Amino acid sequence: MGLVKALRTYTIVEKDGEINLTGLPCKKGQRVETIILFQTPQGAKISLTAQRLLDSGLIGLWKDRTDISDSTAYARRLREQAQRRDRG
Repeated sequence: MGLVKALRTYTIVEKDGEINLTGLPCKKGQRVETIILFQTPQGAKISLTAQRLLDSGLIGLWKDRTDISDSTAYARRLREQAQRRDRG
């Protein structure tokens, strides 16, 4: 794999489900990766469905950790540490 370059471009979706990108510095046959980041209106609430939670990668995040024998206790300890930091 060669050098990876990143390009950020902004566009407004004019038709549902379609984005047109032109004028990009890519050549025919070149492999590219596309990542789409959505901006939500300020103050908009994003609902977290069960499917979104499953797809997020959070479920089972600690399953292969050998240093965490009790994930419930570990999570409780992290919350307690965060609460102590918030108090100053």
